[in-house]
Amino acid sequence: MQSKFISFLLLSFLFISCHGQESKAIHTIDAKSFAEKLKANENPQLLDVRTPEEYSTGHIGDAKNVNWNDDNFVTTASTYDKSKPIFVYCKIGGRSEKAADKLAELGFKEIYNLDGGIMKWKAQGNADTQPSSRIIGMCDQEYGELIKSSDRVMIDFNAKWCAPCKKMNPYILKFQTEMKNRIKIVQLDADENKTIIEQMKLDSLPTIIVYEKGKEVWRNVGFISEEDLKKHL
Repeated sequence: MQSKFISFLLLSFLFISCHGQESKAIHTIDAKSFAEKLKANENPQLLDVRTPEEYSTGHIGDAKNVNWNDDNFVTTASTYDKSKPIFVYCKIGGRSEKAADKLAELGFKEIYNLDGGIMKWKAQGNADTQPSSRIIGMCDQEYGELIKSSDRVMIDFNAKWCAPCKKMNPYILKFQTEMKNRIKIVQLDADENKTIIEQMKLDSLPTIIVYEKGKEVWRNVGFISEEDLKKHL
């Protein structure tokens, strides 16, 4: 019995050790550190794991588009040099985190994942080599008119692919009807309104902002429960 217990402990130790070694390959770092690492590497292996549509609206440096949602992700990623650092990013960090895990499984030894994705990158003033020159969705002038269109206005910045956004959507829609005489609630899709997202330097989704007579009085970034949101409305 004792020998079996010792064997179990040894196996557990080996599993934890292997897992720890694998995780050491992945470094999730902020935008400033990410930019410094890119600069320090000549011709860095930089992967934008968003969709081609997202990539076409602007991307970081000489990033190559290797779509995480594409069935050929593993095949394409495997063509890169596993002995050299590789950099990954997406919109806000969810897809690139999964991509980094997959790259570690494939044997890449040094993986840098951009914390907060390209939204954080842009919000902190980092430049793209190919930014979008056209207005996409609402601009700052239109937004200014929107937040003054009622005494109290709530703006919900969300996205179709954002899991917390989807979880919150049913009760935000409910509040739109139940509270229409108390507050105007407007939902703005971040992908369909890239211009105002960049102009406001928003770096995470969902983001909810409440205005009174055009002045911001409350903001929440990330998931908030129905009960807690109702308290602020």
